[in-house]
Amino acid sequence: MSDAIADVLNWLESRNDIQSLRAAVCDLNGVMRGKRIPVEQARKALEGKLRMPYSLIGLDIWGEDIEGNTLVFSTGDADGLCQWTGRGILPVAWTAHPTALVPLWLADETGAPYLGDPRRALARILDRYKALGLTPVAATELEFYLVDPQSQRPVGPVSPVTGRRLDSDAALSIDEIDDFESFIHDVYEACRTQGIPVDTAIAENGVGQFEINLNHVADALRAADDAVLFKRTVKGIARKHGFAACFMAKPYGDRAGNGFHVHFSLIDAEGRNVFDDGTDQGSEIMRHAVGGLLAAMAESTLVFAPHFNSYRRLRPRSYAPTAVAWGYENRMVAIRIPGGPTGARRIEHRVSGADANPYLVLAAILGAALIGIERQMSPGDPTGSDGQGLVPAKLPPDWASAIASFESGTHVAEIFPAILRDSFIACKRQELNTFALNVSDFEIETYLESV
Repeated sequence: MSDAIADVLNWLESRNDIQSLRAAVCDLNGVMRGKRIPVEQARKALEGKLRMPYSLIGLDIWGEDIEGNTLVFSTGDADGLCQWTGRGILPVAWTAHPTALVPLWLADETGAPYLGDPRRALARILDRYKALGLTPVAATELEFYLVDPQSQRPVGPVSPVTGRRLDSDAALSIDEIDDFESFIHDVYEACRTQGIPVDTAIAENGVGQFEINLNHVADALRAADDAVLFKRTVKGIARKHGFAACFMAKPYGDRAGNGFHVHFSLIDAEGRNVFDDGTDQGSEIMRHAVGGLLAAMAESTLVFAPHFNSYRRLRPRSYAPTAVAWGYENRMVAIRIPGGPTGARRIEHRVSGADANPYLVLAAILGAALIGIERQMSPGDPTGSDGQGLVPAKLPPDWASAIASFESGTHVAEIFPAILRDSFIACKRQELNTFALNVSDFEIETYLESV
């Protein structure tokens, strides 16, 4: 690590325009939290000498402490050590003055991993794959909306070319991509400087909705890093261009939601894709992985749909799944096996919304697949494009049901450490209770004098 530290410090020294750094960890909601530090403290951050409270990981979406959190009240809100993840110092080009991010994760006083950290949860799953001589290869697809930041509710942005506000869907419109080329170009350039492997960009199905895919990498921890950094980059570049970028699962009730699809395969020590057996059906190990994904899906839904708004996306007859089902070349089911050359045989997991934490999502997916492989679970018959073979099991229909399913789930108990599960459940319960106390304007308008 010392050579790596020397390399990034040399890079930082060459960037005399950078006067401050952001040292941050990723919390359970996928929010980056940390400190602004002077450039002179870069070595301190890289050598693991910064400290931040463990409770930082478990704050609710509003940044509030969790009521009754033992990490706060029983330990005096103790600090943990912040260790560098090894992912460089990443330049940030959208702030008022150039800065850079030092990505960190938490450890205890002995230097051992703090198991409440979501990035640690994914690392533990990858260690289990490594013990089996397998390496997950992962890629992600993230959808987002550009919206007018001046509006109280989401409305389409004004086209930089035509000067007109977007007000209609434009799926796969090249003209819309061209209109927002300056924004997209700057996103790609910022991703390039941070080592985020961006691939194709398309105009998606909603007003001002886009999808940018990230290339597959044979390092699922890096793939999750890429997704976290990508979301932050898109939001920053959008503000620079006078927009706001929205990764809410369902910002418009009557338009497409924002998904976060994950593609993955497994390679062995010789670099062979173990999902490929030369047939269109894929190998037994692939089907066992699908079996595990299906078995753990309902109890993992809280990870894939972690917010109140998330359940507006998971509706019947949409591209967001509601049933625990799988199929070949079928985008209506939760687990899709894409077609194409057998050497690229992979699994696409389609449940998660773009509002989810990428570390938890990949840990839940890869952890469930591993359980299926280890226990040789059968996925049952695939669902055909006509809907035949659809299994009756459903995803939890609402937030409260998903919290209860996660809390009682036996598979998620194997995937996630107890301290992380307890913190996540407490966080989501507090958020649910807060929403329950807030009566919407629509409720008032509907019921005030009519009942």
